[in-house]
Amino acid sequence: MAFRPLHDRVLVRRLDSDEVTAGGIIIPDTAKEKPMEGEVVATGPGARDESGAVQALDVKAGDRILFGKWSGTEVKIDGSELLIMKESDIMGVID
Repeated sequence: MAFRPLHDRVLVRRLDSDEVTAGGIIIPDTAKEKPMEGEVVATGPGARDESGAVQALDVKAGDRILFGKWSGTEVKIDGSELLIMKESDIMGVID
């Protein structure tokens, strides 16, 4: 199944965070915080401005991004847990 976000929405896959701290302590799944880093899977065409022209998004599929802890809506597509969020919820792209 293919999924294409609409307007200025972005489909994101969370990237797993480290399971061991710098001091060597293993963090169990129940104590982990959700990662705030992800990879863009798909993007919509962009939002329309006041004149009706489509403004392209600044992110593209494959970009690694940072987003807010509570950003987006969690969805399950083809067994994968993904997030759908607006481009404005993205804080930045990791180069």
